[in-house]
Amino acid sequence: MSDETTQKRQSLDQNWMEVAQVVSKRSTCLRKKHGAVIVKNKEIVSTGYNGAPRGWKHCREVGCQREELEVPSGQRYELCRGVHAEMNAIIQGEKHKMKNATIYVTAHPCRICEKLIVNAQISKIKYLEDQEIKTLNLEDLEEKENLYGKNEA
Repeated sequence: MSDETTQKRQSLDQNWMEVAQVVSKRSTCLRKKHGAVIVKNKEIVSTGYNGAPRGWKHCREVGCQREELEVPSGQRYELCRGVHAEMNAIIQGEKHKMKNATIYVTAHPCRICEKLIVNAQISKIKYLEDQEIKTLNLEDLEEKENLYGKNEA
C-alpha cells in the first residue's frame, strides 16, 4: 500500500475549519485574526474575516482604540472599527442559501454574532476552541438570552 491509501482523510468539519483558518489570514485586525465559512450541502455559501468596513482605512493604518485603551478581549465592541468574520460572511451570502447551513468560525462567536447567525437561519455553529472543533447548540441560545435578561434587571 502506498502512503496515500494509508493516510486518514480529514473529516468535513476539519476541512471547513481549515478553510475558515485560511480565510482568517486576510484579517486586518491588530488584535486577533478570525475567519468564518458558511457551508450547506458540502458547498461553500460564503466566507468572511474580521476587519474594517469596505472603504474605511484598515486598523493597521489608523491603529486600534481598544488596544490603546487596553480593553480586555470580549469587551467594548462599540469602540472597534472592525466587522466580525461571522457578520461579513452573513452579509456576503445569499439569504436563501443560509437557511439550515452550518457556520464554521475560528473562535466562539460573540453574543451579537450569535443573534445574527440565528436570524440568518443558519442551523449549526461550529467553532474552534483549544484546537478542538466544538458545536454550539442553537436551542440553548434563547435560554442563554433569558439568563442575560434576568441579570440586567
